[in-house]
Amino acid sequence: MSKGNRPLSPHLQVYRWGAHMAVSILHRATGSALAVGAVLLTWWLVALATGHEYFATVQGYADSLIGQLVLFGITFALMQHLASGVRHLFMDMGRLYDLKVNTLSAQLTFVFSILATIGVWYAGYKVMGVL
Repeated sequence: MSKGNRPLSPHLQVYRWGAHMAVSILHRATGSALAVGAVLLTWWLVALATGHEYFATVQGYADSLIGQLVLFGITFALMQHLASGVRHLFMDMGRLYDLKVNTLSAQLTFVFSILATIGVWYAGYKVMGVL
């Protein structure tokens, strides 16, 4: 087959970067982050089942500043993946394809994930009596 005047597939340099592209890429990244979060949750549950000493060690890691940042990131990944998944569900039904609506729905996934992450952490600290 000759490669004569066949059109080339456009690359990222051709397209203008937009919120809809960022959400699509972030959806894949948050899925990977949630897989790491599942491993950490499994480690925590195994430590819980193993005994008090090992659980205290694992909980010490989770209570550290780096542990809290990782948990906050996993919470954000969960909320972003949830919002993006709902957005994709609507797109699978044939909605949200108008460019303005598509861009707005992409931006709203960021707003939702930030507010939901802060809300979950606020509620968690409120229940623990820290706030």
